[in-house]
Amino acid sequence: EPSNKRVKPVAKSNSLTGVLNPVKTPALKRIGQSISRSISFRTEARPLPTAPLRSRTKASSFPRRRNSQCWSDTVESHDLTAKEIKRQEVIYELTQGERQLIEDLSLVKKVYYEPMLKLDIMTESELGQIFGTLDSLIPLHQDLLTRLERLRGSEKTVGEVGPTLMNWFPCLEAYVTYCCNQVGAKALLDQKKHEKRVEHFLRLCQESSFSRKLDLWNFLDLPRSRLVKYPLLLKEIQKCTPPDHPDEDTLPDALELIQSIVAEVNKKTGEAECQFYRRGLSYLEEGQRVPEIQQSRFLYCHGELKNNKGQRLHVFLFELVLVLTRPGDEKDGGHVFNVYRQPLPNALINLEEIPDGEAAGGGTFRGAFTGGNDKVKNCFRVSSRGRAKAHSYSLQANDSFSKQQWITCLRQAIVQSRDRTAHTSQSQFSPHHDPALYHIAELSLSSDTEMADHTSR
Repeated sequence: EPSNKRVKPVAKSNSLTGVLNPVKTPALKRIGQSISRSISFRTEARPLPTAPLRSRTKASSFPRRRNSQCWSDTVESHDLTAKEIKRQEVIYELTQGERQLIEDLSLVKKVYYEPMLKLDIMTESELGQIFGTLDSLIPLHQDLLTRLERLRGSEKTVGEVGPTLMNWFPCLEAYVTYCCNQVGAKALLDQKKHEKRVEHFLRLCQESSFSRKLDLWNFLDLPRSRLVKYPLLLKEIQKCTPPDHPDEDTLPDALELIQSIVAEVNKKTGEAECQFYRRGLSYLEEGQRVPEIQQSRFLYCHGELKNNKGQRLHVFLFELVLVLTRPGDEKDGGHVFNVYRQPLPNALINLEEIPDGEAAGGGTFRGAFTGGNDKVKNCFRVSSRGRAKAHSYSLQANDSFSKQQWITCLRQAIVQSRDRTAHTSQSQFSPHHDPALYHIAELSLSSDTEMADHTSR
């Protein structure tokens, strides 16, 4: 289950500007005064819209980092080869990335968490769910920054960096708790944004210069983005490390370690996401509770699609089953998804891609999907096989990219489910069955895995 560890509360204060003073930015003084003047109206909760819970985000939408300084800008002169200069640049990028992450996380605590707690914009429990264990990540990265700065010699060069990273990387196992909490945190934050006081506070923050046009969730997602960047930085350092360098022996081990940690975080996060949405399913009929839903360990993808009646559905492709739902009302602070028709076990799915322009099922289909013209776009059909009562659904994605991602995920899910079924059947007739011989590959869900993110966004 995702951990909802509370962030350490701070003492009550009547002044928002007093909270913001530690961050020495003129914009914060202005926003503090503005919020103090305008935050007094009552909270009015509004119903959650039926938009997808996860929106598509492009890397280019994030502003460039504040400090684009290179290592070579920090030294007056050097006598290094081009390859060694490149190595120093990457290590410097690693160091600066830690410094900027610490600044961002500290800003989130001072500008978002503490003011919202002091002004009672959200309860301590709600803030604890949204911010999770973010507060504990700051000293963790401060530790690495201190270690890296100690490695810099008098000429501002770093010699051996492998052992330092090898010793520090195990600390990143703390990311399991933080990342597993994020799916529930994002859902709660989206829900709270529809309260006027919360929306107004977050909008004023985002419009201020200190935010660099990032919203609160962008900041909360920075640790996960940082985590998946470590293997890339290590690979770059490794490329620039000569064969006779002391790091040549330790960098491969450090790379293997960080890759295993990232994989474990992705796996646990995928399991937490699967559990979160599985708990949100509401069954209209008992027959919809197919065993494949509870047996699924992760989600390939999920997002909004339209059916041939023009109705908007939220579709979940679990590890073993495809579930079509209609977003319902909130219950106990969580999202409810009413299961629509009968879920389709992945092993029994027939997938048919509908070329753009085809009628694909008659006038009703065309009218719902095209708004009156004869061209159908971005559609595909899924149906079940091998059962007395056949089920067929024609679905339309928002655009051609999303359609292709759905088809790719569906094909992979179908193949892996059928392989699993075949292996299970074979093992029942094998006198010397060894379960270790049969491994079902998992597709991990991470913000840097484009397939899952773009499909559900």
